[in-house]
Amino acid sequence: MPTRLPAVAGTFYEASPDRLRAQVNACIAANAAPPAKERFIGAVVPHAGLMYSGHVAAAFYIAAELPRRFVILCPNHTGFGHFAAINSEGAWRTPLGDATIDAPLAAALMERTKLLSEDWRAHAREHSLEVQLPFLQHLLGQFTFVPICLGAPRYDYCEEIGQAIADVIGSDDIGILASSDLNHYEDQKSTLRKDQLAIDQIVALDPQELWRTVDEYDVSMCGFIPTTAMLIAAKKLGATSARLLKHATSGDVNGDYGHVVGYCSALVK
Repeated sequence: MPTRLPAVAGTFYEASPDRLRAQVNACIAANAAPPAKERFIGAVVPHAGLMYSGHVAAAFYIAAELPRRFVILCPNHTGFGHFAAINSEGAWRTPLGDATIDAPLAAALMERTKLLSEDWRAHAREHSLEVQLPFLQHLLGQFTFVPICLGAPRYDYCEEIGQAIADVIGSDDIGILASSDLNHYEDQKSTLRKDQLAIDQIVALDPQELWRTVDEYDVSMCGFIPTTAMLIAAKKLGATSARLLKHATSGDVNGDYGHVVGYCSALVK
């Protein structure tokens, strides 16, 4: 079985197991403990280096009642590979061990939509999904997942993939994660304004308006495609509400408010 080796260990997160566990714990400790875990259908989680957005991602991971199976959707930053790339077997390795791909779930998704194509090239150097795995490994230990990297800006593709995910999940306890940062490389004021435009549509559970807003207002939200597909799937699975858990920028970490990236975590149920 193929094993994807870590692409960003030592850059986006610590490369040694002990230091990575400590880093994940520090991200968790940056948030107040929730009064109770929440069941969820889908979520948005950021994917910058853990030193920048890990505390925002952790706000979701500690708030959610995490299942043992996931569909994880991410954008394609590299431009390599298929526009809807899936890995259907094997594992992804991080310093915390191997995370196993859910082969039956992947096979069912590929049977449901022919848009998905087996392709390891799109995932090989892509960081945005990889950085989610240390949180799941640390909090859950054993789990399975299906990685899907989406790169085609077509709403109809998101509809078909979202519908396929919903059809395959049905009543099973499988979480859908969409990996995305928000606006990129503008000043703090502009980024907070543009971020809020996108966040408003996420919490309104409105994938069409999210798509339109990102385009019309030039919100450089790198994961708007996976977020759209997640919202479509979640609504078909009966989602009725969403809430923002945390919103921050890179400037909150490094003090440079002239050139920031926005991050949010949101829970859909």
